[in-house]
Amino acid sequence: MSGSTPDGPKRGRKTAKMDKDNATRMMTHKVKTARGRKISSKLWIERQINDPYVKEAKIKGYRSRAAFKLEELDDKFGLIKKGSLVVDLGCAPGGWVQIALKRGARHVVGIDILPVEVIAGADLIEMDFMDENAPAAIKALLGGAPDLVMSDLAQNTTGHRKTDHLKTVALVETAADFALDVLKPGGAFVTKVFQGGAEGRLLQMLKHNFKTVKHAKPKSSRAGSPEMYLVALGFKAKRNTKPDFE
Repeated sequence: MSGSTPDGPKRGRKTAKMDKDNATRMMTHKVKTARGRKISSKLWIERQINDPYVKEAKIKGYRSRAAFKLEELDDKFGLIKKGSLVVDLGCAPGGWVQIALKRGARHVVGIDILPVEVIAGADLIEMDFMDENAPAAIKALLGGAPDLVMSDLAQNTTGHRKTDHLKTVALVETAADFALDVLKPGGAFVTKVFQGGAEGRLLQMLKHNFKTVKHAKPKSSRAGSPEMYLVALGFKAKRNTKPDFE
């Protein structure tokens, strides 16, 4: 006799079923809603835990999943040249800075209102880009005209859609204006935009100052997000200051 009891086979089947259920649960983590935690916060945490790009970023040592967005944009448009000088507006936590340096940039100057941990090969400024002193602070560290100005800037939302939209438009236009002021001939500008694309005025301004202007949505950008990226290539160097833009 093996020492088994009459109900041994039942316990074996039950244990096998429990193991299968546990394995299934491990595939998709769920976050219990703690007392006082908003459902939206719970869903955000759950989404982060199960996001394959978040997991891959941790494996590769990237500071954010946004790093994959720049990789995709660079693969498609060839934004980052070997030995290039790059400006990163809204650089926290540093994912885009990492990719720019990894792909050949010789130096990156980044700015963000939030502190960013040191990254070798980059000068990082803790300052609001909308501060009137920000452009001068960036230029002081550049040491020359940049080849690429990239912006992942986004305004904190107020919950009022029209207000948030206007603030975002102002932020993107300020970033574009800075790019036109500092870029070297043939340089590129890439910026996050919302609401289905760039505003007509901004798009017109960029088309007059760059050879090619396109919208793109990287696969790593969440499907439900309204964000897109506006990519402007081949800066014409002589800034177009037609009255239409003023």
